[in-house]
Amino acid sequence: MIQKNINLQSFNTFNINAVAGMYANITDEKQLIELSDTKEWNDNPIFVLGGGSNLLFQNAPKGLTIHVDVDGIEIIDETDDYVLVKAGAGVVWNDLVEYALKNNLGGIENLILIPGKCGAAPMQNIGAYGVELESVFDSLSCFLINEKRFRQFDKDECQFGYRDSVFKNKLKGEAIITSITLRLTKKHELNTSYGAIQSKLEEFGIISPTIQDVAKAVKEIRQSKLPNPAVTPNAGSFFKNPIVDNSVVSKIQEQHPQVPVYKIDNSNTKIPAGWLIEQCGWKGRTVDGIGTWKHQALVIVNNGTENGKKIVEFARKIQSDVFNKFGIKLEPEVNIIG
Repeated sequence: MIQKNINLQSFNTFNINAVAGMYANITDEKQLIELSDTKEWNDNPIFVLGGGSNLLFQNAPKGLTIHVDVDGIEIIDETDDYVLVKAGAGVVWNDLVEYALKNNLGGIENLILIPGKCGAAPMQNIGAYGVELESVFDSLSCFLINEKRFRQFDKDECQFGYRDSVFKNKLKGEAIITSITLRLTKKHELNTSYGAIQSKLEEFGIISPTIQDVAKAVKEIRQSKLPNPAVTPNAGSFFKNPIVDNSVVSKIQEQHPQVPVYKIDNSNTKIPAGWLIEQCGWKGRTVDGIGTWKHQALVIVNNGTENGKKIVEFARKIQSDVFNKFGIKLEPEVNIIG
């Protein structure tokens, strides 16, 4: 079950050369129970790998790399209003979205084309175009590494926040997600107010959109702005959109009245990180084979390096410029390993 010295370059969308000293591919939950009794498990740190679409190897992972590849999509409950759909952690996220669209199940149409696998979705509470995973989340199953047992987590126990969950904080490195269950709708409430969705629907000549129409609009918008990782190695949005105090926004508006803002509550506002990066002159800029995407400054692209440390250095230069210009510290959305 355990393999030695496996190159993970094909398992990460940044295309970074990183060799796992010990590697195990998990296609069935039972394999985790067997693996947890081995010396390799008990004597080494555990690194969990999914689709590799939201990480950057600065160094090779230490210890035993667990590649979660549990497959399968199934309906486990159904009412007149909703359906509970369970997906293995190894299911490609976009395949789940396409499954929902094919079966006219709503709630995740705005999340089409987000790269990665289902197991990573709750870890960072994936979101796009006004929708976050927590809005449809029901529960998940995971294997607790130290306790060597399976446990269910409901929505509240996951402690979801903006690109955040208990699995990135208190339980970081302590749980292996094996499946997720979502509550998808039969009677849909569409979210078309974010970004250019509504204008794209109008461009299509659609007045009463379906979930399929919304997905088509989001798909076209994403494809026009974001690079395909299979062609141009990247991990999507590299930084989180910062949420700042309204006083910070007011100060920025004095010099940049056109700054796009999204109100969170009476005290806090979200500012697009891509806009901040672009104002610092980084959009489309390339340094030593590493750059920001020409259509979206929030995406860092790899144009040839196999060294993750160089990408980290590039990202830090962007962080420094944004902080010096706006007083805002950008936080990576990408998980930096090593």
